[in-house]
Amino acid sequence: MFEQTFKNIDTILRSTDCQTHLDYTEQTSWMLFLKYLDDLERTKSLEAEIEDKAYSFIIEPQYQWSAWAAPKDTNGNFDHNNALTGDDLIEFVDGKLFPYLKSFKERAISSNTIEYKIGEIFGEIRNKVRQGYSLRDVLEKVDELSFRSQNDKHELSHLYESKIQSMGNSGRNGGEYYTPRPLIRAMIDVVNPSIGETIYDGAAGSAGFLCETYDYLRKREGLSSSDLKILQETTFYAKEKKPLAYVIAIMNMILHGIEAPNVIRTNTLSENLADIQPNQRHDIILANPPFGSGERKEIQRNFPIQSGEMAYLFMQHFIKMLKPGGRAAIVIKNTFLSNGDALPLRRELLESCNLHTILDLPAKVFTAGVRTVVLFFEKGAPTEKVWFYQLDVGRSLGKNNPLNDNDLKDFVSQQKSRSINGEADTEQSWSIDVSDIDQETWDLSVKNPNKNDEVILREPSEIIEEIMALDKESEAILGNIRELL
Repeated sequence: MFEQTFKNIDTILRSTDCQTHLDYTEQTSWMLFLKYLDDLERTKSLEAEIEDKAYSFIIEPQYQWSAWAAPKDTNGNFDHNNALTGDDLIEFVDGKLFPYLKSFKERAISSNTIEYKIGEIFGEIRNKVRQGYSLRDVLEKVDELSFRSQNDKHELSHLYESKIQSMGNSGRNGGEYYTPRPLIRAMIDVVNPSIGETIYDGAAGSAGFLCETYDYLRKREGLSSSDLKILQETTFYAKEKKPLAYVIAIMNMILHGIEAPNVIRTNTLSENLADIQPNQRHDIILANPPFGSGERKEIQRNFPIQSGEMAYLFMQHFIKMLKPGGRAAIVIKNTFLSNGDALPLRRELLESCNLHTILDLPAKVFTAGVRTVVLFFEKGAPTEKVWFYQLDVGRSLGKNNPLNDNDLKDFVSQQKSRSINGEADTEQSWSIDVSDIDQETWDLSVKNPNKNDEVILREPSEIIEEIMALDKESEAILGNIRELL
């Protein structure tokens, strides 16, 4: 129902100063958020009226969506005579609306309130549509969208996810914004969260892990009003450093049904590991931390095992943030399993946690082409045996041929069977005893004993993609060095 509207919005934005999928998603997000907020407030106002109660609107009348974005006449039709257009609209949005919304952060009583989120979002985002008439056209399209029913929200959440996927596929940093949802769902299936457990992602990106886990738990039968309240308020926690990803994470969680997401805008790695207290820890961690080297020395000093690789610092953070007995599933580059720089961290992981499963993913699961694995572990007891599963989907993956749920069915099935019945390994899976690992290198390289050690030549396009990704990483390192000079 709303798919064509989303396409029309992108078409209009494409004719403005917005040039990339990142721009389209960012600009659509702040307008969607305000339309959502207006629909939410009007629904609550009607509910209060039915119960003969008073309702105080969060947004003052002159800043409400229906006043400036979509004014209506007495017949409920769009009022072109009173609608701001051209330069007047840009001046209102930039000079009045955004400063007003930004001020909510200072006035909010708690960071867990919708008021605080409003202030956070509009303190980070900017209106990039500089043509007033184009902005008017977009606003009219956004006004066609409705958040009044669960079906409307469900459809909008799927369309928004598609926008995030397009944004992730549009550049080499796609993994920062988009982890393939079939992979996330498989990770959730293995970790098997339950209501009452807290779930955390310290590198939230677009909050895909939290949104999918919410859907996973929300589908359970017989949920009480108390269960729903727990899911809304005290289950999901996240941190995100980048402004655009933060805004998208908030909007994505709202569209999935979480009204005031517990997402904090911060650099997770800036917190000293020694300062993390037991009451800050969580039952479950699901994450795909950013890959990249060149992390600053002052950030590295927050960790006992210092490294310029961000993912290695995040791994230490995640281990610390897990409660005793807590469970985690973390995506990381496969070089973590053998890299000499990661040796102390591998040893720490094996000695403090039960690394029970390693899922080896094929190339091009992520658009940047980086080879990755998923580490599944529980905190509190050392690892004795690691079960490996080498995923082979039988085809070359890519933007137009992505991973799907069926690709991961066998992995999830085998993993659960092993946990329950201790079934034998297969051609794609095998186990190793930690006592058999070289105690000097702690090497966990993926070496399938059930297959011939034949040399597999990579496609030229795959090699070129990897070279380009490494070049970009080098540029990022040089950029960090220039900042320090």
